[in-house]
Amino acid sequence: MHATVGDQLVQHGRVVGQHDRIGEIVEILGQEGNPPFRVRFEDGHTGICSPGPDTEIRHKEPQK
Repeated sequence: MHATVGDQLVQHGRVVGQHDRIGEIVEILGQEGNPPFRVRFEDGHTGICSPGPDTEIRHKEPQK
């Protein structure tokens, strides 16, 4: 799972009724874009994530 700073990390809810958590990747701690990532979530919480199978990376659009 590769990412760059500014991409979105989406952790999908694991149980019925649990909402997805969306955060912005603010730092890549692994090598060559690999996890772990430092992520700032919508609620202001910042944490280090090593994404699992319930997570996706939404790459930012390249600027034109």
